[in-house]
Amino acid sequence: MRIKIRRVAALALAIAAIVCLASCSDADTGDALTFMGKKSDLEKPYMQTIFRRYEDSTGRSIKVIAYEDSEFEAAAAEKFAAGEGPDILMHFHNAELGRFNEDDFLMLDGESWVSELTDSARNYCTDSEGRLVGFPFWENSVSGCYYNKTLLEKTGLLPASTQADFDTLCQTLLTDMRLQPICWPADGCTWMFQFGLDPVFADDPELLEKLNAGEVSYSDIPAVTQMAQWVSDAAGNGWFGDDYLRTGWGDISGKLSSGRAVMVFIWDTWFYTDFVPGEYTVEDFALMPVFMGTADAGTYEGGNLNMMMVNKNAAHLDEALEFLRFCAMPENYNAAFDGISTVNCFVNQTTNIQSKMVTDAAGSIAANERVSTAASRIQGYSAEDVASAFDELLRGRTTPSGCVELMDNLRLEQREKQGLG
Repeated sequence: MRIKIRRVAALALAIAAIVCLASCSDADTGDALTFMGKKSDLEKPYMQTIFRRYEDSTGRSIKVIAYEDSEFEAAAAEKFAAGEGPDILMHFHNAELGRFNEDDFLMLDGESWVSELTDSARNYCTDSEGRLVGFPFWENSVSGCYYNKTLLEKTGLLPASTQADFDTLCQTLLTDMRLQPICWPADGCTWMFQFGLDPVFADDPELLEKLNAGEVSYSDIPAVTQMAQWVSDAAGNGWFGDDYLRTGWGDISGKLSSGRAVMVFIWDTWFYTDFVPGEYTVEDFALMPVFMGTADAGTYEGGNLNMMMVNKNAAHLDEALEFLRFCAMPENYNAAFDGISTVNCFVNQTTNIQSKMVTDAAGSIAANERVSTAASRIQGYSAEDVASAFDELLRGRTTPSGCVELMDNLRLEQREKQGLG
């Protein structure tokens, strides 16, 4: 999303007026509703809009306690452990949530606004027991394989609908067209692997329960090793190009906009926040599923959403619930997300911008989308740890099975750190 200079200035003033950084005293909150999260998250324009709108509409005040991103997880967990948690905590449904005691938070299944949520948004915020742990208020996205449709049309090739089709497409692009099939940013980018893991566990909740209970490991699940083998083979076949180990976040746009790479596994909002047009623009791209050896028809991952979680022991519990109800009113969330590039989180969301890439692929998405599962529901999952295991594989220091074994060891270490045994 691009923000004009005058809007940035206004936003800066709003942030200065409303946000109290964690270095400020947060002991004396008075009657204000307290709201804790990462500084970068709470500076999002839709968050600032909803805060202002609530204060203007109700006459009540909000005190935002914003931590620097690197400090947030440990500091917030420490506050809750000391019985000093805020009324509302802003958090993603990911492995870091394991730092907190689930009994600290109010389950929200019975709230009147639940029917306002889209199925994908609600599923993201649901725990393994089917309880709604938070209220999603964030940019929603669809992750998949975004491809240069103009290049494919020029070469007479079609997007894939099966794993075999995708593998053939990659090999044809490389050998017959001399094009790099996939931009694979192995230098510091960590999200790609969860796309392959999602179908393994989203499609088999019992398997997920066994993994989290310690009854099975990644190494016992053939599909996980198949994914590692696919990544290893794709790199060995040249589908990632010859510089993928040196390709990082800042290199993706140039490779896609120049046509040096045809495809990338990423999400739609990236094209509106980070993609810089070149020979090719966003209009040249389309969407098909991700294929990584774990789902024959491919997969899409639903958005990773920041949730508003209500502290069960909140000093202003009733007001915290009222705030969520305020946010769930169509006139309020539509005001907050006006002009924001996002897939709907709410059934009556109308003012946001939806990517044509996503709307054109709606049928395929409906058939093959999974809720984000690996990052949010595997206990001990760390994207950085998984990427480090694959780095060993891609540098030839281990085998696919050795990579999976390392993933297991790192996952168990994270579980131990989070007190999950």
